[in-house]
Amino acid sequence: MLTFIAMLVDDLRLLVESRPPLDWGRLGQHLPYEWIEYAVQASGSASVRRRRLPAQQVVWLVIALALYRHQSISEVVDELDLALPVADASFVSKSAITQARQRVGAAPLAWLFHESARNWVAQDQDQYLFKGFSLFAMDGTTLRTADSAANRRHFGASAAAHGRIGSYPQLRAVTLTALATHLVRDAVFGPYDINEMVSARELIPRVPANSITVFDRGFMSAQLLCNLVSGGENRHYIIPAKSNLRCEVVSGRDGDQIVRMRVSPQARAKCPDLPESWQALAVDARGRQRTLLTSLTDRRRFKAADIVSCYERRWQIETSYHVLKQSMLGMELTLRSQTVEGVYQEFWGALIAYNLIRLEMAKAALAAGHAPDELSFIRAFHTIQYEMTWAAVTRSYGKLPALLKRLRERLRQLPNEKRSGRSCARTVKSRPFRYTVRVLKRDLN
Repeated sequence: MLTFIAMLVDDLRLLVESRPPLDWGRLGQHLPYEWIEYAVQASGSASVRRRRLPAQQVVWLVIALALYRHQSISEVVDELDLALPVADASFVSKSAITQARQRVGAAPLAWLFHESARNWVAQDQDQYLFKGFSLFAMDGTTLRTADSAANRRHFGASAAAHGRIGSYPQLRAVTLTALATHLVRDAVFGPYDINEMVSARELIPRVPANSITVFDRGFMSAQLLCNLVSGGENRHYIIPAKSNLRCEVVSGRDGDQIVRMRVSPQARAKCPDLPESWQALAVDARGRQRTLLTSLTDRRRFKAADIVSCYERRWQIETSYHVLKQSMLGMELTLRSQTVEGVYQEFWGALIAYNLIRLEMAKAALAAGHAPDELSFIRAFHTIQYEMTWAAVTRSYGKLPALLKRLRERLRQLPNEKRSGRSCARTVKSRPFRYTVRVLKRDLN
């Protein structure tokens, strides 16, 4: 085993000498240390005494966990050299890493996400405007959490047939995504039982000015859309009309009409500021059996084809969810964390890591004269993985003997990491039904 380790270190030396170290300083420019420092200070998570994993390093660790989903937390700490060196210890135990994450909590990651997302989406925004407007999409998704008692109590789960509860707890998230760069501008997430409309109403005040937001038909709500238009400067929407929509034609011709819709008494009771009726432009989506409603009523500036084209780009937010849940999580659809606070912390870190990749893609595409969606997310994802790994290796290149000693000590300690006397009860998960089960009347008698 020691001979193999020595050969591995020799190969590492040859690789470093034959290939110049990658410059990953731009990642630090995107996510400057001052932001991380302010995040931990503002949330009260700063380390008072010197630790091997201070709060600033833990923030980077949580972001890295989303980039290295296939590796354990201890491996991420070791390979990226995130722990501060001390003379009497060569590695950080799993319990110390868990305690460090618990000390930091989710607040610094939440602050860092909102600060970075606001700045990153605004960068080079003028390059991606559609007739002077920024394009966004709002939609929801779900992720599985670890099946712990705390997660099941807080997040809840979906209900299956025959009254059975879903095999895993789930969190529900609603995001506001920039369609040009696929950067997540804002997000709200929490228990599975919280309706997406509730989270969307929380996001509406944060939609930037001079923007067009595209919705799925499930978000059709007078309160939501009217507040979007009236609550900010020059904010508009595009949304498919429901098949049972009742409206009155005010003006225009077939396929391009101004329609008036009444606000229900129930909606006005919940939001007294709503008017008795509201108007929108109804446009037929040619080739599709649907009508689009929009607040873009300037027919000279926005043709029907422009509105349809904007709506068709809404599906790009589904692509964003796909690469976040499939590519970054590596088909591991369940988050790591066993605690509620850990789940929030982990998902905020995953959103930051996802945005970091998307920002790199946007910068590279702009330099090459291409659209960001023309680049491969997988290749950009792997590039940043390699870049961070090589940065850790080259930073420690002059300490190869110390690395070898540390690796040997780590190998000796690995068999002792499992705590003695610990047992985990085996849980049999319920298999989901593929088809809906219909209950006949005779079965009820």
